[in-house]
Amino acid sequence: MSAASSQYSSSPRRQTARTSAKVALLALALSLGGCANHKPAPPLYGWHAFEQNLDTYFRQDRESPDTQAKRMEDDLQKIRAAGQATPPGFMAHLGLLYGKQGDMARFQQHLEAEKQQFPESQAFVDFLLRQYKPK
Repeated sequence: MSAASSQYSSSPRRQTARTSAKVALLALALSLGGCANHKPAPPLYGWHAFEQNLDTYFRQDRESPDTQAKRMEDDLQKIRAAGQATPPGFMAHLGLLYGKQGDMARFQQHLEAEKQQFPESQAFVDFLLRQYKPK
């Protein structure tokens, strides 16, 4: 075999490397293509304006606990209508707003709902139920 003909023929080692590179490239393309066809998972919780409500509460904006509770009740209806779950802390915060208004029955009802949905909150919720005194 002449030097010219050997430069055009591939060694078995080069062919194996090229084949491996092609297989790797194909696997990468398939995996990325598979990701593109999936819809993102729907959110686990219906947040609506919960974060804004918390911000309003902690900033002590000029909204009464009654106004804040009404807004959260509206959000609660929207969350339920969408078939979503309330986020952690939602029911407890709503209960706290009712407690600030002196409505201890609703305070307890919402805190119990929080504890039911999130059993890991039981110790804290029980503490709140024992300690909370409306202002």
